[in-house]
Amino acid sequence: MTPPLQTGRRVGQVKEVTSLANPAVKDIRALSMKKHRDQQGAFLAEGLKLVIDALDLGWRLDTLLFSKSALGNALVEKTAARVVAAGGLVLEVNDKVMAAISRRDNPQAVAGVFAQRWMPLADIAPAGDDVWVALDRVRDPGNLGTIIRTVDAVGARGVILVGECTDPFATETVRATMGSIFAVPVARASADAFLAWRAGFAGLVAGTHLEGAVDYRSLDYAGRPVVLVMGNEQQGLPDSLASACDRLLRIPQAGRADSLNLAVATGVMLYEIRRSALALDGPSA
Repeated sequence: MTPPLQTGRRVGQVKEVTSLANPAVKDIRALSMKKHRDQQGAFLAEGLKLVIDALDLGWRLDTLLFSKSALGNALVEKTAARVVAAGGLVLEVNDKVMAAISRRDNPQAVAGVFAQRWMPLADIAPAGDDVWVALDRVRDPGNLGTIIRTVDAVGARGVILVGECTDPFATETVRATMGSIFAVPVARASADAFLAWRAGFAGLVAGTHLEGAVDYRSLDYAGRPVVLVMGNEQQGLPDSLASACDRLLRIPQAGRADSLNLAVATGVMLYEIRRSALALDGPSA
């Protein structure tokens, strides 16, 4: 491995760790709990490609972990050297430690501890054909992660978490984003703060609602900024947020199911809203 390098005020380190009692390992394992993520302002993300993409996007990596099985992998060692050069800590761990940290029987060979990043609500000023998704009290980490991944896929701008939502930096959520957590800005706000922000937004605010009378396919979303408001998995949009929407929309259904999964419904809406901006590469068939 590359030895520690000095970069001005910060000095990176490489350490071999084989014990679960190691203080650094204890701190990283504690990131499975929200209170410790909040205290440390950090979160865990797994996978070499994901770590490299995050570094390329400018995210601060505090600790890089890699399994002994990755020794000799040129890309892993290059990434470790990059982290050390930036003043980060690199831990070479055994399979037992990596499995305990990831809480998986077959963990990834590489993981990173990153500093959390939140976008202030006041800094969000949608313009042009920008699309943002506002999620009211989303509870399921898988739903949130899938929505963040979908926002990334359609080229929407970001996510606003309204009220008490699940943590976007929980391990389950980060896994479900498949790396999109590093590409999609996330803001958080109370319902009152969001409504105050919405009052100054001049674009289209659209929400899905069981009482909506407008087919979601009937609107022309192009050429203006859009905020898509999606409700809680069990309760849908509360009256306060529904009344703040310019349009309440419905997704038609033909089967016996009385509703769609939140992540699926959000995906359906986003692909319709972004329809004019999305095209397959290459000539048409």
